[in-house]
Amino acid sequence: MKKLLLTAAIGMMAAISYSQENVVTVDAQLRTRGEHNNGAITPHKTGQQASNFINERARLSMDFKRQNLELKASVQHTGVWGQDDIKQPNGRATMNEAWAKLTFADNFFAQLGRQQLSYDDERILGALDWNVNGNWHDALKLGYQDFYNQVHLILAMNQEKENNHGDYYSGPMPYKNMQTLWYHYQSDMLPLGVSMLAMNLGREVGTEGHGRTNYLQTLGTDINFKPMDWRLHAAFYYQMGKNLTTRKVSAWMASIKAEYDIDPMLSVYAGYDYLSGNDGSVKMKAFNALYGTHHKFYGAMDFFPGTISSGLQDIQAGASSKPLDWLSVKLDYHYFLAAQQVSTLGKAFGHEIDLQATAKIARDVTLMGGFSTMFGTEVMDYMKGGNHKKFQDWAWIQLNIAPRVLFTKW
Repeated sequence: MKKLLLTAAIGMMAAISYSQENVVTVDAQLRTRGEHNNGAITPHKTGQQASNFINERARLSMDFKRQNLELKASVQHTGVWGQDDIKQPNGRATMNEAWAKLTFADNFFAQLGRQQLSYDDERILGALDWNVNGNWHDALKLGYQDFYNQVHLILAMNQEKENNHGDYYSGPMPYKNMQTLWYHYQSDMLPLGVSMLAMNLGREVGTEGHGRTNYLQTLGTDINFKPMDWRLHAAFYYQMGKNLTTRKVSAWMASIKAEYDIDPMLSVYAGYDYLSGNDGSVKMKAFNALYGTHHKFYGAMDFFPGTISSGLQDIQAGASSKPLDWLSVKLDYHYFLAAQQVSTLGKAFGHEIDLQATAKIARDVTLMGGFSTMFGTEVMDYMKGGNHKKFQDWAWIQLNIAPRVLFTKW
C-alpha cells in the first residue's frame, strides 16, 4: 500500500511539473539610422556645417515564462559607425534588461532587476526607444492587477560601488534613490482610463563627506477618454521639494489633446502643452519632465529637453494617414513659446514642421524616414544659440529589423 501511494505521489508530482508549461522566446533587433543634422538639438550659427552620421543598435533578448515565474535578459551593443578602431574591441555592450518576475495568487507580482519603466503616455517615465540606448532603471517593482485596477510601487537605490563608509552618490544615474506609486483605473462602462502618479526622487548635492540628499516630489494624473472616433487626452503634474541646488521647487505642467478619425485612413489632431518656467521669484518654477520620452512631445528636432528655464508652451496640430496597408504618413506642426517673458524679446521661439513616413517592406522589417525644419526667432537665438536667419533642418532614415528568432514550449 505504501509503495502504491508513493508511486501515485511521484506520478502526481511529475504530472504537475509537466503541466507547468515552459515558454521560451528569443528576439533579435538590428536598428540602423542615418541622420543629417543641420541645426537639430542645437541651432546652427551662420557658417557652421551640417553633420552626417549613422548610429546602430544590435539587441538580443531572451524571455522565459513558467506559470508564476518570468525571467528576461536583453543585451545590446550601441554606437556610431566608425566610433571604434577597425581591429579594437570596445566596451559599449550593456544589459538593457535583466529582471525576474514572480506572480502570486494571479493578481500580485514582484519584479526585480534592470527594467524599462514606461507609464501612460511616457510623459514622466518612458522607455525612450527613439534613443539608440533607451532608458532603464535598476529597481524593485511590486504590483497588483485585476480587470479594473493596476497598482505599481517602484523602489530604486543607486550606488557607485560596494562602499565601506558612507553612501554618497555621484554616479551616472540621475538620482540616488526613487520611490514611485502608480495607479490606473480602466472603466468597463465608459472608454475611460485614469492614472495617478506620485514620485519621490532623492538626488545628491555637495561633495563626498559634505553632501546631502535633496528630495523632489512629482504628483499628477493622466486621463484618456475614447468615445467613438475621438481620442481625448489630458495630463497634469505638479512638482515640489528641492532641486539639485537646494532651491525650493514649485512647478507644474498641463497637457490637452484631441484626435479625431475622419475615416479609417485619415485622422487629425490638435493640442496644447504648458510647462511652467522661472519668473524671477525665489522658488524654482521651471518644470522638469524627468525621464520621459521628450522626443515624442516637444518636436522631433529635440530643441526642448525635459526642462527649460523659461518654461514652454507648445501649440500643436497635425494629421496622420495610412493610404496603403504597408504605408503610413504623419505631419506635425508646433508653435513654440516660452511660458515667461524672455528678456525684452517676447516669448515666441518659432515654428517647427515634422514629416515622417513608415513603410513595412517585409516581414519583421520596417523602413522609416523623416524631415524637420525650424523657423526660429530672436528668442530662440537668445535661449538656445544659433542664428534664426540660417535655415535649420534635420533629416533621417532608419531600417529596423526585429524578428522573433525562437519560440518554443515544453
